[in-house]
Amino acid sequence: MPSARSRALIAAKADFQHALHRWYRASARPLPWREHPSAYKTVVSEFMLQQTQVKTVLPYFARWLAELPDFAALAAAPEARVLKLWEGLGYYSRARNLHRLAQAVVALPALPRTPAEWLELPGVGPYTAAAITSIAFGQPAACVDGNVVRILARLTADPTPFRDSASAAKAFTELATELLLPSAPGNHNQAMMELGATVCLRQSPLCLTCPVRTFCAAARAGEPEAYPRLAARQIEQRAVARVWCRQGDSLLLHRTPAGARRLADLHELPLASHIGFDPAASSAAPLARKRRAITRFQITETIHAAPAPRKLPSAELVWVPLARLDAITLSGPHRRWVAELLQ
Repeated sequence: MPSARSRALIAAKADFQHALHRWYRASARPLPWREHPSAYKTVVSEFMLQQTQVKTVLPYFARWLAELPDFAALAAAPEARVLKLWEGLGYYSRARNLHRLAQAVVALPALPRTPAEWLELPGVGPYTAAAITSIAFGQPAACVDGNVVRILARLTADPTPFRDSASAAKAFTELATELLLPSAPGNHNQAMMELGATVCLRQSPLCLTCPVRTFCAAARAGEPEAYPRLAARQIEQRAVARVWCRQGDSLLLHRTPAGARRLADLHELPLASHIGFDPAASSAAPLARKRRAITRFQITETIHAAPAPRKLPSAELVWVPLARLDAITLSGPHRRWVAELLQ
C-alpha cells in the first residue's frame, strides 16, 4: 500500500508536474542527444551513461556519432573498432551489447516501440527500455534509476531500509509511474533525471533552488541526505602486482582471450604471475602504485620493473611495438599508466 506521503504526492501530481516541467524547460542542459533527438542517439547515450557521468560521456558520444551515425553503421562495424571507440569508458560489456543490439535491430522490419520489445534486446533492462521508448516514441513508461530513487525517497521521506539501489528502484516504480506526465513521458523522465543530477544531489542537495521543494517531506524535515536509506556497500580490499617489461621498442602486454567474460580482446599490463615474477624477491621499489575502485572492490595495483622473459609462457602475452600502442585497445587505466611510465 502507498504511504500517506505517497498518496499526498499523487494527489498533488498536476502541480508537481507543472513545477518540474517548467523548471526543465528553463534549466535543461544542452546535451547532444537532446538536440535533434533520435532513437539511435537515445540508445547510444543511455548505454554510455550507465554508471558513467555525463561529462565523461560527452567526448565519447561525439566521436561515436561521427564514425557510427546510425544502427546500420554500428551493426556493420568490426567489434575491434567498436571496442576501440569505447576505450576508456569501462564496463566493456556495454559496448558489446550495444553492438549486438544494433545487429538485432537492423534485422527487424521496424524499430521496436514498446518497453517489452526493447527488453528482448541485448543489454536492455527495465530502466533502459523505459528511457528509450519514452524519449524516442512517447511511450508512457517511467524511468527509475538512482537519481529518481533519491528524488522519490526524499519527496516522501520514505524510511524503508533498502538492500541496494535495484531493490529501491523496484519499490519506487509504482510511484514513478503514477507521477509520470502521459502527454510528455520522455521530457518527464529527462526532467526527473536532470533534477537528480544537478539539484537533488546525493550530498549537499541544492534544496533552496529545487523546483519541487514544496512537495518534499525530507526538505521540510531538514534532513534530505537521510534518504534513501540504502545498506552500506561492503568494500573489499584487493592487491594486484603487475610487471613492466620492455624489449627494445616493444612493450609486453597481456591480451584477454576473446571468450573471456570481462575485458575480452583488451590489453593490459601483465600480472606478475603471468611471467613468474615474484615482487617480494626484488629489492627495487615499484615503478608505480595505483589505486582504483571497481564495483565493491578497492584495488591497489603495484607495477614492477621486470626482466623480459626468454620465452613467453602463454599465447595471451604479446610484444607490442610502442609505435602500435595507439592502434590496439587498452583498458582505460592501463593506457594512462603506460603513457605515464613511458614518459
